[in-house]
Amino acid sequence: MATLIEAAQAADYPAEIVGVLSNRASAPGLALAASHGLATASLAQSKFPSRDMFEDTMTQVLESWETEIVCLAGFMRILGEDFVDRWQGRLINIHPSLLPAYKGLHTHERAIADGATEHGCTVHFVTPGLDEGPAILQARVPVLATDTPETLSARVLVEEHRIYPQALRMLAAGEVHI
Repeated sequence: MATLIEAAQAADYPAEIVGVLSNRASAPGLALAASHGLATASLAQSKFPSRDMFEDTMTQVLESWETEIVCLAGFMRILGEDFVDRWQGRLINIHPSLLPAYKGLHTHERAIADGATEHGCTVHFVTPGLDEGPAILQARVPVLATDTPETLSARVLVEEHRIYPQALRMLAAGEVHI
């Protein structure tokens, strides 16, 4: 999220970050966003009687900011089909693996355990299936014999910070579509 905010500050960047929404009130990104003068909101899913009501409220917040594209960054919730369909083609996520490999959690541990020689990250369109949407960009890193999940994660994170702003640029400029 911080990398997207930084990228959007460039005069020639085709997207503007209008707000940051979190499902955790203690998320550090909220304070960072506020320090940049961005709108912020926090919605705890546990406070809503249903996922649909939670996601409807998220949509209301996003629409009040006149959001055109939603970029997930550390939002660790599976989104419902209605929400995903509402934002189809305008909802993207970054995932720490070379999708379709290693969907879900613990990607670095699984890559090392499998003896993978290559790992990385994927920016993809979000669809109703978990980590199944079409890829926009991928970046590869080698898996070293000495890697731990932490060292591999650190190298992948460098690439995440590089390709997520590129993918958002491409989407905002109309260069990619679902």
